[in-house]
Amino acid sequence: MDRLQAMQVFTRVVDTNSFTRAAETLDMPRASVTTIIQNLEAFLGTRLMHRTTRRLSLTPDGAAYYERCVRILADVEETEAAFQNGSKKPHGKLRIDMPGSIGRLLVIPSLCEFRQRYPDIDLQLGLTDRPVDLLQEGVDCVIRVGALQDSSLVARRIGLFEGVTCAAPAYIQRHGMPKSLEDLEQHRAVNYFSSRTGRVMDWAFLVEGKEIEVKMQAAVSVNDADAYVTCGLEGFGLIQPARYQVLPYLKSGELVEVLPDEKPLPMPISVVYPHSRHLSPKVRVFVDWIAEVFDRCPLLSGRAALDKTCSKRTFEERESKPDIDTPVVTEWAA
Repeated sequence: MDRLQAMQVFTRVVDTNSFTRAAETLDMPRASVTTIIQNLEAFLGTRLMHRTTRRLSLTPDGAAYYERCVRILADVEETEAAFQNGSKKPHGKLRIDMPGSIGRLLVIPSLCEFRQRYPDIDLQLGLTDRPVDLLQEGVDCVIRVGALQDSSLVARRIGLFEGVTCAAPAYIQRHGMPKSLEDLEQHRAVNYFSSRTGRVMDWAFLVEGKEIEVKMQAAVSVNDADAYVTCGLEGFGLIQPARYQVLPYLKSGELVEVLPDEKPLPMPISVVYPHSRHLSPKVRVFVDWIAEVFDRCPLLSGRAALDKTCSKRTFEERESKPDIDTPVVTEWAA
């Protein structure tokens, strides 16, 4: 029995909480995963997990063995990386997940640079606006927006999500331009609700260093970011998307900024990965690279002014309307 492989399979089964998902992420037949775990338990002379048709749970011995396996595998990977530095570049499959708008407008236009640096890394790029369970889904790292609550993950802040309150000129003509937060009581918004919980996201502003939440009356509520911005363009109400997502519409006049002195509450952008991946060379180089990409773009790095260092393909006005994805909501941090 290959004990190192058995440790890798066992930890992946625990991380994904599924023999089937572990097999998929390891590119192995499910039967092989089952056999390896059975042989491992026979070799150790103890049961590592309880298995039912619906769930898996670790035994006390299984939990202790898992913790040691994670440390051993990390040590092995770090040792290999130390000898490979300078002679062999990071390699292997790397599964990444991020909000679609960030992927389409910022990351994908820069991917050629990453491929040139690390041609042996096979990227699997997921563009989703739903919370991703890194361990259960076998994802190496994700880009998340908002406060992070899962203490089992490692996070590195790479940018700042800055929102903008805006509306279509047709809406302003019908309802007038709000002059203060109090005026918002007389206005309608397009609200965004969580597809997972159904909860409507309150609007949040940063005023003199304090967070102020505003409950907006909605003419329509949606759970899709593309529809969210489209409803704003059609004049259904005020919207509060990320500034970088609607910059072309603001430049063209299809959207008008509202309450420019009352900024929406900014949220951190982080790249997040499990503790078990923190020594992986391929994860490390991707995290360092994506931090560079964000730092070059002021609208996402936290620098307010747009300058010439941003990719023209990312932020320039285009003849066709840009793809718009997830708006600024703390749902991403779930």
